[in-house]
Amino acid sequence: MIKSFLPSSIIAVLLIGSNLMVGCKSENSVSPIDFSLKFKDNKKEYQLGSRIEALLQNPKNHVVDSVKHRLKYEKQWEASKNFSRELDDEKLGTHWIQTIVYVEGKPFPINTAVTILNNKAPKIYSYNIVNTYKHNNTYFTQGLEFDQNAEVLYESTGHYRKSKLTKYRIKPEYETLKEIPLQDDIFGEGLTLLNNKIIQLTWQYGVGFIYNQETFEKINEFHYQNSKEGWGICNDGNKLYKSDGTEKIWTLNPENYQEEDYIQVTTNKSVKKNFNELEWVNGKILANTWQKNGIAIINPKNGALEGVINGSGLSKLVDRENPKADVLNGIAYNPKSKTLFVTGKHWDKLFEIEIVDAKTKEKVSW
Repeated sequence: MIKSFLPSSIIAVLLIGSNLMVGCKSENSVSPIDFSLKFKDNKKEYQLGSRIEALLQNPKNHVVDSVKHRLKYEKQWEASKNFSRELDDEKLGTHWIQTIVYVEGKPFPINTAVTILNNKAPKIYSYNIVNTYKHNNTYFTQGLEFDQNAEVLYESTGHYRKSKLTKYRIKPEYETLKEIPLQDDIFGEGLTLLNNKIIQLTWQYGVGFIYNQETFEKINEFHYQNSKEGWGICNDGNKLYKSDGTEKIWTLNPENYQEEDYIQVTTNKSVKKNFNELEWVNGKILANTWQKNGIAIINPKNGALEGVINGSGLSKLVDRENPKADVLNGIAYNPKSKTLFVTGKHWDKLFEIEIVDAKTKEKVSW
């Protein structure tokens, strides 16, 4: 045993002083976990047209200098102790409310998840078949799009060792004009045409390919960033829109193919995912949903799923003797006829359809 040579009175003073220092440090210590946001009525989901109200919780009663908030995708901060927001045209989906609490000049950030839903249920549409054309039933269709003159179709197909990029016409009769295979370890996905180039996605390879539209010569490629996988792609003439199997549709810069932003596809009830082939039609994104025989109509500004085209009857009209025939996938808009050309994976038919209101049967003008 080691004996102390200090008087007991001095030892007592030192121990008391030590306890005071620890207590003082504990009282002044501040951590981000000391703060939180509590939502009114404990809500975490809000529809457009409602108001988010969240109170700052400070159970340790720290002396707070100031507080500021914003939705993570926003640039501007709002200085206020509590978070309050009237939802008007905000982006939909699950977002983070970023809060920074300042104590003695030091920032303490906290992040709180909230889901913003649309305030209208998707409108339901049906279709009328205008024409039926031949389609190659060996194609596991992933992407489909007309050329600028709406005379020739480009198609991207999937499956390892079977993926292709194809160009063909459907009238006056079906004719394959050009076709190239992808290497065996690549699973082809969606495609789109922009500025005389073909942009083709791959699934889990992490790379998209750029071809000369006329010669099919591969002239460039780009790597995915946060999107990870490639599913569907379309363009509005200026920007590219890319899905990845999640709820997100990414906006890509057409010059360098960098992911600049994204929307989350959302109804009035929940956030949706698995959007496959994409097609841009007069300001909206049309999208197949993996394993569903419907076409979603999506607002590219905020992600609202505004409508669904029920295409379930089409699968009954294809060759049912083919065991590989799968779900609806492939949407090409013809701006001349203002009709959609749709097919499916291993379907032997390509259908030209016009869209009608499911209730009134009135034709929808695109």
